[in-house]
Amino acid sequence: MKIYTKTGDRGTTSLIYGQRVNKDDIRVEAYGTCDEANSMIGLALSHMANEFFSDKDAVEEVFHKVQTDLFHAGAELATPKGKKVKWVITEDDLAFMEIQIDKWESNLAELTNFILPGGHPSGAAFHVARTIVRRAERCAVSLGENVNPLVLAYLNRLSDLLFVSARFVNHHLGSKEQSLHADKS
Repeated sequence: MKIYTKTGDRGTTSLIYGQRVNKDDIRVEAYGTCDEANSMIGLALSHMANEFFSDKDAVEEVFHKVQTDLFHAGAELATPKGKKVKWVITEDDLAFMEIQIDKWESNLAELTNFILPGGHPSGAAFHVARTIVRRAERCAVSLGENVNPLVLAYLNRLSDLLFVSARFVNHHLGSKEQSLHADKS
């Protein structure tokens, strides 16, 4: 199978089930943004490749599931209204993330200020992934009733998980969090 099909050369693409839409369609923007977030999560994980800390394997396992689920969320967003998709986001997927958030957050100092994104390259990439997921969420909201409400909840919860992951990885890799300076003078 060739990677190029030439079917998108005129600015259209196919949704699941073959319906053609413009590449700037909000549905394409929504699932494309999920793909972008997924790639950034992959980058965050790659920055951990040569690092060692006690929970590294757990972080990688969690994000293997998350990346798979995010792919499924994108598939739901790429499916026209009224059509079924093979994999769907479930309450269990949300619960999985909530358990991880609570577990990892319990190992971190309580937040008393806003923090600036950054730290270790892996933590910084998790912060970028969080902002990309927020954009995917905004795009999905724009679809209105044409999106599974669990996908919206999933994207919302995923941004929380990514925030905590950035903090968790930065903590384990010795990157100090930078607080936002309240005084602008």
